[in-house]
Amino acid sequence: MQRRTVRRLSGVALATAGAVALGLLGPVPAFAADDVTINLVTVNDFHGRIKQDGTAAGAARLSTAVKAIRSANPNTIFAAAGDLIGASTFDSFILKDEPTIKALNEAGLQVSAAGNHEFDQGWNDLKGRVQDLANWEYIASNVFLKGTDTPALAESWTTEVGGVQVGFVGAVTEELPSLVSPAGIADLEVRNIVASVNAAADRLTANGADVVVLLVHEGAATTAVDSATDPNSAFGKIVNGVDGDVDAIVSGHTHLAYNHVINGRPVISSGQYGEKFSNMTIVFDTDANAGAGAIVSMNNQVINTATAIPGTNPVQYTYQSEPDPAVTDLLAPYLAQSEELGKQPLGTATATLARGLQYDVDAVTKLPDPTKPPVELRGAESTLGNFVADVQYWKANQDKQVDIAFMNPGGLRANLDAGEVTYREAANVQPFANSLFTEVLTGAQVKQVLEEQWQPAAASRPFLKLGVNRGLEYTFDATLPVGSRITSVTLDGVPIDPARTYRIVANSFLAAGGDNFVTLGKGTERADSGISDLSAMVEWFEVFESVTPDRVQRSVGVHLSAPDADGYDPGDQLTVDLSSLDFSAGGTGGEVVVTVGGVELGRGAIDTSLVQLFDEFGRASISAPIPAGVYGPQQLVVSVPSTGTEVALPIQVNAAPADTTTIGVPNRVLASRTTSIAYSGVVFAADRTAPVGTVTISDRGTVIATVALTAESNGRFRVDLGTLSRGVHLLRASFDGAKGYVDSRSFQVPVVVF
Repeated sequence: MQRRTVRRLSGVALATAGAVALGLLGPVPAFAADDVTINLVTVNDFHGRIKQDGTAAGAARLSTAVKAIRSANPNTIFAAAGDLIGASTFDSFILKDEPTIKALNEAGLQVSAAGNHEFDQGWNDLKGRVQDLANWEYIASNVFLKGTDTPALAESWTTEVGGVQVGFVGAVTEELPSLVSPAGIADLEVRNIVASVNAAADRLTANGADVVVLLVHEGAATTAVDSATDPNSAFGKIVNGVDGDVDAIVSGHTHLAYNHVINGRPVISSGQYGEKFSNMTIVFDTDANAGAGAIVSMNNQVINTATAIPGTNPVQYTYQSEPDPAVTDLLAPYLAQSEELGKQPLGTATATLARGLQYDVDAVTKLPDPTKPPVELRGAESTLGNFVADVQYWKANQDKQVDIAFMNPGGLRANLDAGEVTYREAANVQPFANSLFTEVLTGAQVKQVLEEQWQPAAASRPFLKLGVNRGLEYTFDATLPVGSRITSVTLDGVPIDPARTYRIVANSFLAAGGDNFVTLGKGTERADSGISDLSAMVEWFEVFESVTPDRVQRSVGVHLSAPDADGYDPGDQLTVDLSSLDFSAGGTGGEVVVTVGGVELGRGAIDTSLVQLFDEFGRASISAPIPAGVYGPQQLVVSVPSTGTEVALPIQVNAAPADTTTIGVPNRVLASRTTSIAYSGVVFAADRTAPVGTVTISDRGTVIATVALTAESNGRFRVDLGTLSRGVHLLRASFDGAKGYVDSRSFQVPVVVF
C-alpha cells in the first residue's frame, strides 16, 4: 500500500479516573471498517529497577501492564528508548543485569534504542553477551564501525501488526563518547543523529513502512514544550530537524516524563525506572480499496505504573496491577542470589559519607525551591568522592607508586550511610564495575584535568567536581577565564611542578577521558589493573574496617580583589572572597581565618546556605589592609580551624618603600641682587636604587622651583634659581618619592643677598 503523509492527530484525552479504568487498556474503537488500532507501549531509562521500590513499580508490575494491553489488543508493540541496563540497583548490577534482561524478555519487549549505559561494559559486551541474552533488537542509526559506513547495530527494526508495517529508527545521544569509557567503544564512531535518522527513516518509508517511530536516547532538559523545541539544545535540534517520514518521537536520557504534540507529531518520554510507561494508540486507515493508507490519529497517555501522582498536567493516568507471576517467579532465584551476596558485611562508617547537595528545582518556576528536600549535586566537593579517591589511591599504591587519584561524581550513585557497610551498600555507591587504571601525566596536565571540571558549553552539567586523594590540595577562582581558573596546586604541601611527571589512578571510565576530562585520555604508560573499583573498596574495608568522613576540604575557591597597576602594597585594602569552605552534605559551618605572610588579615563566619550547580558551598568574604611589614613573595593561607581545612595561595606584595636621604645646597651663601643662584643636590635611596620622584626647592616654605628625578638622574639634580631679592633666604630641597620611595627633605641653608 502507498503511505500518505496526511495525519489527523489528537492530544491527550482529559479522561476521568473512571473512564481510564474502563478504556485505558483496550484498543480505541475503529473509526471506519478499514481502520487498524495499534497500541505502542514504551519505557525508557529503566536502569535495572527490577524490584518495586517506592515509585519504581518493578519489572513484574510493568510486565502485567504490557501483557494486559496486548491481551486487549493483539496489535500491540512494546518498545524502549534505551538505558534499560547499567547504573542498576544492586540486585541486577551484581548479576551483570541478567535479571533485568530476562524480565524484559518475559514482558515481551521487542525493540529498543541503545542508550549510553548499554555501553557501560563496552561494545563487545553489548554486541555479544547482552544481545545474546535479549530477545529484543537494539537499534542505533548513528553508531558506526570506525572508519566505515557500516552500522554497528541495526539502524532500524520493522514489524507488521494488523497488516500495518510499523518501523522503528534508533539513535543514541551524541555525547556517548564522554559518557562511557572511550576505550570500551574505541572501534565505534558516533555520528549526527538528525542526518542518520533521516536517512534511515527514508529507507524505511521507501521499503513500505506505514508508520515510522524514532526511539532516541536523548531528551529534553525540562518538561516544558519550549525545552523540547529549543534550537540550541541537542534534543531541540532533533525535534526540529527530523523530517516528515518520522511520525512520532519516543525519547529518554534526561529521566523526565513529558507528553507533547509538536507540529502534529507526538514527542514523549516516560520518565525513569519503570515508574511510568506510555501507551500510544495509533489508528491507521488501511483504505484497502483505494490502495493507500494513512495515519488517522496518534494519541499518547503517560501512565503511572503503580502509584498516582496528583496534580500533574497533562493528566498522567494510573494503572494499578498485581505483579506478573511469570516475572516474579523468574526473578526469585536471582533476588535470592543477590540477597546473599549483598548481606556480606564489609565494615562500618562512623558517619554518613555523602554526595553533594543542592536545592530541588520547582517544576513550574524552574527556580530553586528551599522548601523541598535537597537533591544530588555533582558540582560540589563531597566526603564520599574524596573517600573513594583515597581508596583507589591506597589500592593502586599496593602495586606501584601513585601520586594522585581522581574520582568522577557521576560514578557515585548512592551515599554510604552511617553504621554497618554491606557489600550491597558499597556496590550501590559504585555500580558500574569500572577497573582501576593508572597512567602518567605532567604537572601541567594535572592542572588541566582540574580545569576541565568546568564542562564544555554543550554539556548537560556545567561543572563536575572531582574527588581527589588526601594530600592533593588546590585553589581556584571561578571568575577567571576558561583554562586559567586553577590558581594553585600542591601535593603534600609542595607546589606541583608543571614539567615533572606524576602517576595517576582513576577508574577506567574517567581515565579514558570520560565526562569530558579529555586530558585523562592522553597520559603515557597507561595500564589497566584489572581490579574493579568495588573490589578495591572491599579490600580497603578488610584492612581498615572502619571509615570516618574526612571534613577537610581539598579545594577552596579564592578570589582576590585586583591590585593597583603596580601590584599589592602593604596597607592596600585586600578583599578575599571565599567558597568551597565546607561540605554541602554534613557540613559544620564555623569560622574561616585568612593570613598573609603569617599575619592575620581577618576572619569571618561561613555561610552554609546551599548553592546550585557549582562548588561554592561554604562562603565568606574578608576585607582588610595588607599588614604592614609584609612584602615580597608571600603565602595567603585560608584555614578553617573547626575542620582542619587549610590551603595556601602564592601572593606577591611589593617591597616596603625605601627610605631616602635628600641633600641640597646653593652654590653661594652670599650674593648680590644681580648674582644668579644655582641649587644642586642628591637623593640617596636606602636600597641603593636610583630614586624616582619630584624635588621641590622652597624658600621659607614657598616653592620656587621643581625638578623631576628619573632613573637616569641617578638621584642627582640641579636647578637655576636666578636672582633672589635682598635679604636672608632659607632654601630647602624636598623629595616627593614615587611609589616605592619614602619622602625626605634636606636641611635649610641660608643665602644672604645684599
